[in-house]
Amino acid sequence: MIRDSSDERKRLRNGDSMKVLWLCNIMLPAVAEHFHRESSNKEGWLSGLLTAVLSHGDSNGIELAVAFPVAERLSYSAEAAGSDTVDAADGKNVRENHDGTEACGHRSRSRGICIPCGETYFTAYDFVEDTTRPDLYDPALEQELREICENFAPDVVHCFGTEYPHTLAMCRAFPRKDRILVGIQGLCAVYAKCYFADLPEAVVNSVTFRDLVKKDTLKLQQEKFARRGEMEVEAIRLAGNVTGRTAWDRHYTGEWHPGVTYYPMNETLRSNFYTGQWSREQCIPHSIFLSQGDYPIKGLHYMLLAMPRILKQFPDTEVYVAGNSLTAYGTLKEKLKISAYGRYLRKLLKEGHLENKVHFLGRLSAQQMKEQYLKSHLFVCPSSIENSPNSLGEAMLLGMPCVSAEVGGIASIFTGGEDGILYPGFMIKNNDCDSNSEALENISKSLADACIQIWSDPAKEQDYCINARKHAEKNHDPEQNYKKMVEIYAKICNGV
Repeated sequence: MIRDSSDERKRLRNGDSMKVLWLCNIMLPAVAEHFHRESSNKEGWLSGLLTAVLSHGDSNGIELAVAFPVAERLSYSAEAAGSDTVDAADGKNVRENHDGTEACGHRSRSRGICIPCGETYFTAYDFVEDTTRPDLYDPALEQELREICENFAPDVVHCFGTEYPHTLAMCRAFPRKDRILVGIQGLCAVYAKCYFADLPEAVVNSVTFRDLVKKDTLKLQQEKFARRGEMEVEAIRLAGNVTGRTAWDRHYTGEWHPGVTYYPMNETLRSNFYTGQWSREQCIPHSIFLSQGDYPIKGLHYMLLAMPRILKQFPDTEVYVAGNSLTAYGTLKEKLKISAYGRYLRKLLKEGHLENKVHFLGRLSAQQMKEQYLKSHLFVCPSSIENSPNSLGEAMLLGMPCVSAEVGGIASIFTGGEDGILYPGFMIKNNDCDSNSEALENISKSLADACIQIWSDPAKEQDYCINARKHAEKNHDPEQNYKKMVEIYAKICNGV
């Protein structure tokens, strides 16, 4: 049931109520806690928005539901026995009958789960999706999402991220395209063109035992991004409304769907990054932090190639990378698990005599990430493409020195020469994925020079830190971002 009567439109204009369905790519911590499941530590910003929406429920008039993918449907047996479900069609909470026709205590797909959050609640809907293969589209998603929409009857459907099969499925299934809002995170269609990030052709074509077993060569990885990109372009062309944050994502949105309504809306970051302050006195001198480096787009190879030049000026420089080691090769198991990209990184470590200069930190919680930011001397974003990386925003918010490649949408959130240093990064070429040894060398040299420059002038470094923090506090203001989102919902509902 999709409400579209004149009475409904009058209700929305009067601000009486507004039913909003969020389509997320992960289970929110509040839901995970309810079902005693492990939750992602990367989505704190989404939990922050959830809290803001629910805490202002009396004033914003929003009734919220959240839909998310699971490998297997959530069950009411054991941990969730006796939980309330919501029959959103009539707005009543009902007790699930475990003796009904649904096997193994599973609830009907057409009902959501009441999830407490503080003094209020929201409705949660799970749907089955293979989250290990986001490059593959399952048409069955359309019916699942259609049933959820028919039950909840949303006024607005807000899809977080363009690059997931469920986003395309929702854009196909929900009949009111003018009521669909798609939030851009990255753009896989463009990322695919930047995937190899100037890697030598021999590396791009190489295959390890791990790559064969997992069917996960560098070329296959790039193809997966391209397939996700095709789905995202169609989703954007179907959606009536889009939110973005940069001139870069606005450009591509307009190119793919000239008639779409584009709403600028900044992101709110994980809550623990709004407190704390970086200081030069408390950091490890000449330590560099990268938030990840597990695939070529993140540009770890540029950093390794830049290191010998940096070490000539600052011999005590060390690099710390969040995530598991891609270069581990001590045991037979590690040798069998190394990827082609990991093998290339290992080669760079040896050639640059960097074995004791580069440290992989493993998976870090939000608090551990914050601690690593604060004790590092420099944050570097060497990616071949980004839209508006949260890692850079977090570093800026903590007021630490930052260096970034000038790629994608980064210049919209990070002002070179004021917030830190931007250096020339990857350029998309005519043959999108061609390797380029000259570009690889030039980018790595520019990265090295940027690091040397920022450390060579402590007074300027401090100015960068102050400016970066002010810029990030404005961009990532939770209250302003929440208000903007509610304003967008109202405009969509009222046909403004």
